[in-house]
Amino acid sequence: MKLQLSKIEDIAEIMIIIEDAKAYLASQNIDQWQNGYPNTAQVKNDILKNESYVVVNNDNKIIATSMFTTNPEPTYKVIDGNWLVEETKNYGVIHRMAIKKEFRKFGLATFMFHEFHLQLLENKVQSLKIDTHEENIGMQSLLKKLGYKYCGIIYTNYNAKRLAFEKVIS
Repeated sequence: MKLQLSKIEDIAEIMIIIEDAKAYLASQNIDQWQNGYPNTAQVKNDILKNESYVVVNNDNKIIATSMFTTNPEPTYKVIDGNWLVEETKNYGVIHRMAIKKEFRKFGLATFMFHEFHLQLLENKVQSLKIDTHEENIGMQSLLKKLGYKYCGIIYTNYNAKRLAFEKVIS
């Protein structure tokens, strides 16, 4: 299994995974990703900015996807709480993480976090920030298990409330 940058020709596969994740969230009565986001245009934009990643298995099939960047996240400038590392410092951000349904519960999210942590270490970036829906208990549990600290509440650019977490990468 390998993490690699996504290519334009990966969009269809990525969108299948994202649409399945939307259905999974809806089945859990979580209204995250239920408003047309993320969409094909967003994924294409992530790819063009070299911020879209996929996990491929040994058969070179895409089994997971995520957006990862070290560019500042505008919605993280205002937080009802406190970041561990100043928001003005360089940090990593993860958005739009999704795993193909038949590969859930195999540790792929943990694998992606680990790979992103390594990239941050190599580039001497201090921390990784992420936000999630307040009802997305699965992601919150994973974040806590991986050593992320709850920092407060942020609001997305479409005014949705999200719980913000951060981990200092050492």
